[in-house]
Amino acid sequence: MSEHVLKAGPETIVWGRFSAETPPVLTVASGDRVVVETLSGPPGLLPPDDSSMTVAPALHAIHAANLPIRFGHLLTGPIAIADAEPGDMLEVRIEAIEPGADWGFNAIVPFEGTLPDDFILPDLDLMHIPIDLEKKTCALPFGPELPLAPFFGVMGVAPPPVYGELSSREPRLHGGNLDNKDLGAGSTLFLPVFVPGANFLVGDGHGLQGHGEVCVTALETALTGTFTFVLHKKTGTEPRIGLPRAETPTAYMTMGFSADLDEAMRIAVREMLDLITERLGITRSEAYRLASLAADFHVTQTVNGQNGIHGLLPKSVIG
Repeated sequence: MSEHVLKAGPETIVWGRFSAETPPVLTVASGDRVVVETLSGPPGLLPPDDSSMTVAPALHAIHAANLPIRFGHLLTGPIAIADAEPGDMLEVRIEAIEPGADWGFNAIVPFEGTLPDDFILPDLDLMHIPIDLEKKTCALPFGPELPLAPFFGVMGVAPPPVYGELSSREPRLHGGNLDNKDLGAGSTLFLPVFVPGANFLVGDGHGLQGHGEVCVTALETALTGTFTFVLHKKTGTEPRIGLPRAETPTAYMTMGFSADLDEAMRIAVREMLDLITERLGITRSEAYRLASLAADFHVTQTVNGQNGIHGLLPKSVIG
């Protein structure tokens, strides 16, 4: 196992896009660990110069580079895993996540979010929120101090080449904007591989978010993550998995994405039945009963065009 460090800068980030054509900036072996720096803050959303909040020089350098922007997520990478091929599965162990800035922002976006018609605004309603890096809390200007619970909103691999270039806004079969608060440190994400190298991207750091992310944004901030990448080779003619899956320290996770929340639920449930039958060797109807009795399904987010549902099955149920 080797250890690597990938800093965020104009040469190592892409603005809000996933594409099979984006070349990797780092190639690692299966089993390697990578410390990845991510930054957050499109032009116009940085704290004012006279505030007490510190903007990283690398973020200014990224803005000055005038790189093409597809969407507002700053994504670090891609990271290629040697020998990864379409049909394989990439295991991404999220070893640690640390805040990387003393500030974050939250914005209500006009005509977006879960209640687009309730907040009709002439422009973006932007709020900068200070972060106490020592206490690992954020202090909202209107009152409460909240403990941080950091995770990366966007984690994904390159999509199938036939998809062309995708915005990072929507979660899809390659991962992307999952916005899943349960994927914090200690969890593991499993992604299908569609291109040689897999080409993993990460960003959209969230210091704190509730299930739903209802106003469109979380506590958007810089995070540094430590990841271990493990490649699982395809053994037959079928891909290892078709959609992202995950594990928390206590549960197995399946996901569903669709513009229709009911359909996202159906996809997540079908994925759960697949997982249960694979692991227990029981019939699909038996897995359906077990999912109804023991699995919890949550609304991941309702603001990314493709809504998200994720199911959690306690590991103790399967053993």
